[in-house]
Amino acid sequence: MNRFWRIGAFALVGLLAVPLSPALAKKAAPVAALDTDNDQTVDLTETNKAAEALFDKLDKDKDGTLDKKELQGRLTRGSFAAADPDKDGTLTRNEFLWTVSSLFKDADPDNDGTLDAKELAAKKGKALVRVTH
Repeated sequence: MNRFWRIGAFALVGLLAVPLSPALAKKAAPVAALDTDNDQTVDLTETNKAAEALFDKLDKDKDGTLDKKELQGRLTRGSFAAADPDKDGTLTRNEFLWTVSSLFKDADPDNDGTLDAKELAAKKGKALVRVTH
């Protein structure tokens, strides 16, 4: 009987040592990527920080704007048009950050000012993740 207990204990330890399943890890990934204070949620400050870094990375010609090509499909045609009020075909840093802020608010249905993994996995959360990664 002692032998069976040891086998069961080893099996339990083995199960506890298994990392998150790929589905769970993928679901938590957007939070982990944006969550700089490690509180398991993402706020607008964290989101804007990621968006500013992405803006700098995507602005290949360093002209301070992003055009549709530089955005690499991160915004839908309608979202791009809404973010480009002067209709010049580019987004300034402020226009881009306004868009990110708008997407953040859309992804926060409980209006608590933070997004958890479930909210980021929803359709509106995925739109936000696409623009910040």
